Amino acid sequence: MNLSRLDLNLVVALRALLEERNVTRAGQRVGLSQPAMSAALARLRRHFDDELLARVGGHYELTALGQVLLDRTATAYDVLERLFASQADFDPAREQREFKLIASDYAVAVFGAELARVMHEEAPGIRLRFAQTPTTVVDATDTLLSTSDGLLMPHGVISDFPATDLYADRWVFLVADDHPGVEDRLTRQDLARLPWVTYQRTYDAPAVRQLGMLGIEPRVEVSVDSFQIIPLLVAGTRRIALVQARLARLLAPLAAVRVVEPPYEAVPLREAMWWHPVHTHDAAHIWLRETAARVGRGMADEPEG
Repeated sequence: MNLSRLDLNLVVALRALLEERNVTRAGQRVGLSQPAMSAALARLRRHFDDELLARVGGHYELTALGQVLLDRTATAYDVLERLFASQADFDPAREQREFKLIASDYAVAVFGAELARVMHEEAPGIRLRFAQTPTTVVDATDTLLSTSDGLLMPHGVISDFPATDLYADRWVFLVADDHPGVEDRLTRQDLARLPWVTYQRTYDAPAVRQLGMLGIEPRVEVSVDSFQIIPLLVAGTRRIALVQARLARLLAPLAAVRVVEPPYEAVPLREAMWWHPVHTHDAAHIWLRETAARVGRGMADEPEG
């Protein structure tokens, strides 16, 4: 493929056509007349040797290739947008832009809120957008990082990408205040016999792997995609849950739960911000990473046992 022969404006047209599935609406979306958008569609059809949009009755539907290109075009558009937004200099007090960070609700609660506060004070024109960590984070890390400004995630889940450390945390257990079978401590036998609430993504993989190495197979009764919901699913039940100590400190007062130390030496948790190498020398990203690292250093020490 010779990129020099391609009109990259067609990426904009292709995305609009595939998402709108209507030539007129696609043209209005990108500021082109209907004849101009029809001409763009004709060029795209010749390039891909495919109809892309096939008329079915009174409307258009995507062909099989059009469906494949739908997600790929959105990704390519994001990459191009970030590429051409790169800057040699960045003045946070004057700039107007948005940073997109991929993060779990845990990371947003214990770190993202403070990062947003600092940015509000130092860079009033900067907007932060947090997006939930997808289940494909391990298999599609390159794509995820290339279409965002950073990923907040502990060490031990992904690798081979640059990262800056933010803060330390540790793992604790939550049990109901009135749990009939647990007093001041849990035993390993308790971990095997009691029902669990778990975070359903691979985000806490090192902690889960450690349980397997100890011969403990959690009996999962409920799984959710939000760390902050876990205390509500533990309160008033016999369930237990493994959560981060910083989050437990924030949420334990909001539900009838208490914190119990693990009956083993739990692996430490080191939260980091990961990014795609394409962002490494961009002035705006350098400022974002340095600000995130500074906020992380300013956080209180990890909660004591």
